[in-house]
Amino acid sequence: MYQVVVDTNVLVAGLRSRNGTSWRLLSMLGNGQWRPNLTVALVLEYEAILKRDRAASGLTENDIDTVLDTVCSQAGLHRQYFSWRPTLPDPDDDLVLEAAIASNSDYIVTFNRRDFRGIEKFGIRCLTPGEFLILLGAHP
Repeated sequence: MYQVVVDTNVLVAGLRSRNGTSWRLLSMLGNGQWRPNLTVALVLEYEAILKRDRAASGLTENDIDTVLDTVCSQAGLHRQYFSWRPTLPDPDDDLVLEAAIASNSDYIVTFNRRDFRGIEKFGIRCLTPGEFLILLGAHP
């Protein structure tokens, strides 16, 4: 089972459209092939971004709470004991990287691969949702 941290942009995209690779990846949550990993800081970012932009997804705050509860129920929850900041140009990306380090994840799944340059030194690879689906053998 692959250990993964999902960037916020993938979660947002998956909730905005049921036609893309993000939705397909999220629909595979709990299938035993991959496990999302979270820290409290990352969950709080997910919540803040999803609720701020909820009109674009057509979801209510209660819908978003249900989505987050579902993700959290399937995820490995990890404590972050060490701050690696600043490592990346964007502090929000540092949240994602720190969750991946804390959870010893194999991959970060994001649409912004270039923002995660250099994470290989932590033993973590960066893939787009489509690339990750290919790895899972689930891309059409």
